[in-house]
Amino acid sequence: MVLAVVFILLLWQIAAWSLPDFLMPDVHVVFMRLWDEIGSADFRAALGGSLTRLGTGYGAALVCGVVFGLLGAVLYFFREVMKFAIVILQSIPSIAWVPIFLIMMGFGNMPIVVVVGIAAFFPAALSVMNATESVEKVHVSAARVMGASRLQLLRRVYLPAVMPELITGAQLAFGNAWRALISAEMLIGFGQGLGRSLSYAGETADMVGVMTAILAIAILAPLIDQVLLERLRHRVLRYQYV
Repeated sequence: MVLAVVFILLLWQIAAWSLPDFLMPDVHVVFMRLWDEIGSADFRAALGGSLTRLGTGYGAALVCGVVFGLLGAVLYFFREVMKFAIVILQSIPSIAWVPIFLIMMGFGNMPIVVVVGIAAFFPAALSVMNATESVEKVHVSAARVMGASRLQLLRRVYLPAVMPELITGAQLAFGNAWRALISAEMLIGFGQGLGRSLSYAGETADMVGVMTAILAIAILAPLIDQVLLERLRHRVLRYQYV
């Protein structure tokens, strides 16, 4: 990981040496700008706005993905319909939904949150659905013999069995949600957010600001994934790392 970061920064610096300053600033200049921005109220407001939208859309998508995925375990017809629907709908870039939701909901946080939710829902639901198909039939049959209802089957048999795939799907969903968030904020341009800051810097031809926003976005995504999601993965699946 460290070597990859060093390689990227080296390519960036080579590009900065090859191009004029107004087209590609030096690496240290952007890092100094980012350090100054971190202490500013505007940056904290932009970060807070983005994380709030991300948390709302991503959280709702995970809950819906788990519910729909588990329902597919006990309702065969529902599972087949949902799988084909997801295959079709996830081929549409999440940002393509923005004009529809802007017309329906107007400018505000809600269109961005919904776009983030759509981007995260598909991998989450599909990973759970696929995982339910590999659950041992003997476990399901034993639970039914013991009188388990469909709800008890979902809670006691299917949910524990699909947990590894669910965590993996949640990480894939996060990547989709993060990209959708930044793209939607850039396109909609509402309120404060990292995507909006990036778009504004581009509109004002502030190349240092553009690279600073890109750097912040690039740092935050793996930071959230490794610090939160990967730690959650190890905690939930700790028996695999013993």
